Amino acid sequence: MSSNQNSPRDIQAEGALKAWGFLIVLALIWGSSFILIKRGLEIFSPGEVGAFRIVTAGMVLLPLSLPRLKTLNRRQVQNLIIVGLVGSFIPAFLFAKAQTQLSSSLTGVFNAMTPLFVVVIGALFFSARITKRNTVGLIIAFMGVALLLIVKEDSIFGTFADINSYAFFVLLACACYGVNLNIIKYRFVELKPVAITAISLLMVLPAASIYLFAFTDFSFKLTQVEGAVEAASYITLLGVVGTALALILFNVMVKVATPVFASSVTYFIPIVAILWGLLDGEVLLIGHYFGIVAVILGVWIGNKK
Repeated sequence: MSSNQNSPRDIQAEGALKAWGFLIVLALIWGSSFILIKRGLEIFSPGEVGAFRIVTAGMVLLPLSLPRLKTLNRRQVQNLIIVGLVGSFIPAFLFAKAQTQLSSSLTGVFNAMTPLFVVVIGALFFSARITKRNTVGLIIAFMGVALLLIVKEDSIFGTFADINSYAFFVLLACACYGVNLNIIKYRFVELKPVAITAISLLMVLPAASIYLFAFTDFSFKLTQVEGAVEAASYITLLGVVGTALALILFNVMVKVATPVFASSVTYFIPIVAILWGLLDGEVLLIGHYFGIVAVILGVWIGNKK
């Protein structure tokens, strides 16, 4: 073997390094999504934040979506509309609404429930098998969620009367993601993930655009309200980088690593979200940390192969 050729061990190490690089970048991108939503909400309404996020993501992916439209059949178009709604459109609005009364750090923690919702939705509606490990993970994670919902400032835990109901917007978004990923798994064997996301965003782009520019004050705020341009830039970053670019990076990571390794990004996103929240002055109480550990532990157990 010549000196300028890489050995199999070197190639394997290089692949592992790339995989970890993608994992770290994705965790930083997706973990930062919640602080970007928070910044957008300083000027814009939840509806405006959600719609503009979809518009920016859909527009930047037009070069990938438009050329593929002519290859689709009617059934694929119908399924892609559903994917666009439950995978992007509805969650974008739910997350923005949730963060009007929920910290960005805790929103990031609740978002970690997505893999378990994938399991539950798959078992309920797609004849997927749910294992004992899945069940144990679900119980632990939902106990963590319950703890996070009843934490009070004057005691470690409050009562269910103290529940912050806005957390349910995030859980509903996670359920939407669960439906979305199962539809992709069972109904889109023939389409690649990048194409699915790009075209599904195209399907909901007109609705988001019409709502944003015809039924909200977004355009007025953007031109007349101080700080609106900066807030819009945060949402643009959220749509372009947090949705479009992150999707491409995730699919590249799946190719250079494994799906199991790629799914481990779920455990790092809450950490990044919490760090951003703490840097922004958000306060986490002792009870929050108990709940956070339980959620992440439950997701790890339930998602472990």
